[in-house]
Amino acid sequence: MDWGTELWDQYDIIEKHTQSGLELVEKYVKFVKERTEIEQNYAKQLRNLSKKYNLKRSGKDEPDSRFSSYQSFLDVVNEMNDYAGQRELIAENLMMNICIDLTKYLQELKQERKMYLIEAKRAQQSLESTYKQLDSSKKRFEREWREAERTAQYAEKTDQDLNATKADVEKAKQQAHMRSHVAEECKNDYAAQLQKYNKEQSQFYFNEMPLIFNKLQDLDERRVRKLAQGYILFSDTERHVMPIIGKCLEGITKAGTNVNDRNDTMVVIEQNKSGFERPGDVEFEDYSQGINRTSSESSLGTPKGPMDILGRNRSKNFWLFSKKSKRFTPEKITPTVTEDFTHLPPEQRRKRLQQKLEEICRELQKEVDQSEALGKMKDVYEKNPQMGDPASLASQISQTSQNMERLTGERVKYEAWLAEALGRGETLHYKSHTFNNNGAHDVLGPDGAHSDESIPDPSQAIYAEFDDDFEDEELTAPIGNCTAMYSFPGASEGTISMQEGEVLAVVEEDKGDGWTRVRRNDGDEGYIPTSYVSIDLKK
Repeated sequence: MDWGTELWDQYDIIEKHTQSGLELVEKYVKFVKERTEIEQNYAKQLRNLSKKYNLKRSGKDEPDSRFSSYQSFLDVVNEMNDYAGQRELIAENLMMNICIDLTKYLQELKQERKMYLIEAKRAQQSLESTYKQLDSSKKRFEREWREAERTAQYAEKTDQDLNATKADVEKAKQQAHMRSHVAEECKNDYAAQLQKYNKEQSQFYFNEMPLIFNKLQDLDERRVRKLAQGYILFSDTERHVMPIIGKCLEGITKAGTNVNDRNDTMVVIEQNKSGFERPGDVEFEDYSQGINRTSSESSLGTPKGPMDILGRNRSKNFWLFSKKSKRFTPEKITPTVTEDFTHLPPEQRRKRLQQKLEEICRELQKEVDQSEALGKMKDVYEKNPQMGDPASLASQISQTSQNMERLTGERVKYEAWLAEALGRGETLHYKSHTFNNNGAHDVLGPDGAHSDESIPDPSQAIYAEFDDDFEDEELTAPIGNCTAMYSFPGASEGTISMQEGEVLAVVEEDKGDGWTRVRRNDGDEGYIPTSYVSIDLKK
């Protein structure tokens, strides 16, 4: 079924329907554009939200950055930023694949429809013109035929009139014959115009207009199919990014599962443990017995708690919860930051000194490597002058030597401060390890403290307690396993060497000093850096 056959007389309906169809396409394009704007605004707001709460700008040195909940929050923010990117992609694809494409196609349909309507109008005008000619010839034929009948009747009346002359009769007959001839010609012209009109009318209703209507039908069907594709694209555009959006949501879920409350608790302890002992009992001063004021005051002056160690006002009691004044007091005392970190509690001071010492050692190792490289380069230049001038390296060698001398001085200084911090009676044990091939400095170990003699020569053993521990104690049951992520030489006494990928049994957990006690299958035991292995403890 087609429009040319079934709707041959419904030109106005077809014209209205095709126009309504094009308006529907325009309406859908506007709908998608507004959806695109919503997606763009949504993505922009998500981007701004992610940027606002992206805590990486605070830096990795922030204390909170070590908490798993903090890192997971950063992961959530980053995943949300990626999610915003997918919403932007949806908006872009909707605009490109639907709005722009349909708008272009709509313009083509409008031009095509306009051309078909012009063809229909021309055919209609041609048929109307032919009809006017037919009507004109018909009216002329009618007029001339009546005139011929009148003249014929007059000629017959004149012929019967006895008073009429022969000339009058002859003239009337000639006039009637002439009018009859003209009427016959008008009749023939009218018949010809009627035949022409009927032919054109048949051509109009059976050929021209059905063809135009069928073209408009094809146009409308193509419009419907294109619009249907637009509907499908509306869904597919979002479906195509669903896998990536799903990964973003999975990342957020993973961030939640990565939160470790016990680990965060240990981080809080590690970051804030002061190392102070709890305050002792306040002695009773019996004034009624006339006690020695000097001895009493000296006994009260003995350090009993953190307030004495920090050197604060001893006349004030130590409270777990500080009492905040309701009024603003501009005389608030702020501890002065010192180079040897004496402004910190003992435990925090030890950690900061150890961190600083490790930083100095790393910088010193870089300078040592640089010095060796420059020395080798100088030897090459001396043996092969064409490759370079050895004198050009003098300034770099001199600068490297100065840097090494400066860093060595700082290392010795911080080692002394660290030995002092470890010698305050705390039960913290450390030992040292050396630089590669240089003996520059050692990282503190788990079961011994620096002695004054150990500072100049870090390669010496700090404590012999390691050997005693391993000889006297029976073999302890392993509490888990660990896998070496890096190789460790184990050159210092009490440590044990390991190769990357080696699996060892964990005998004793890290007690907060950075060292873990492990055992090989052959029974050898020793300490290794906790950060060098991946530990899996038995539950």
